[in-house]
Amino acid sequence: MKKYGKLTIGLIAGWFFLALSASALHLFQNDANRIGLAVAFAAVTPMIIFSLWFASSEGFRRFALSLNPRVLTSLQSWRIIGFTFLLLEARGVLPAIFALPAGYGDMAIGATAAYVAWKLADPGHRSAFIVWQVLGIVDLITAVGLGTTAGLLDPQGAPMGAMTILPLSLIPTFLVPLFAIFHVISIAQAKNWNGLLDKAYSRIASAA
Repeated sequence: MKKYGKLTIGLIAGWFFLALSASALHLFQNDANRIGLAVAFAAVTPMIIFSLWFASSEGFRRFALSLNPRVLTSLQSWRIIGFTFLLLEARGVLPAIFALPAGYGDMAIGATAAYVAWKLADPGHRSAFIVWQVLGIVDLITAVGLGTTAGLLDPQGAPMGAMTILPLSLIPTFLVPLFAIFHVISIAQAKNWNGLLDKAYSRIASAA
């Protein structure tokens, strides 16, 4: 487990460095009214790598499922920074069609993350916990979808170029896929809770 822990931390650090460096070199910059293919590639690639690794490596899968779901859920609190989208929309930097749903959605997830981690991350609240995680994923997918199609949906709106340069470029290229991975791990963990609960009941019954 320690091997996978060190490797994972190293990969995340390297991923962040690559996203930061690429942004500093303006590799993601797109002055068109949309998020470009470079940003989409940077966002999707880590999730594909995680999915393949999670599916093919039993050791990594055990490591991922051993992570504390309360910690993973609490980390979603960072999404309260979605209020930044609202401020930038008010200044005409980002289009409303993207900024309002993405901003309010992230704020809702960020504001409730601590409560969900504290109250719902246990077998007794399994369904509610999974629903919240799914809503968090839906919010990310909605934000990415609207960011990609904003220019088509609202040609007269503000451009999406600000999301392709620092510091905002780190959101779609690093934070969005990272938060999506946390959601997926949390859901996978919760799906195993029923089995764990049954085992606990069996032990109690045997002891009695």
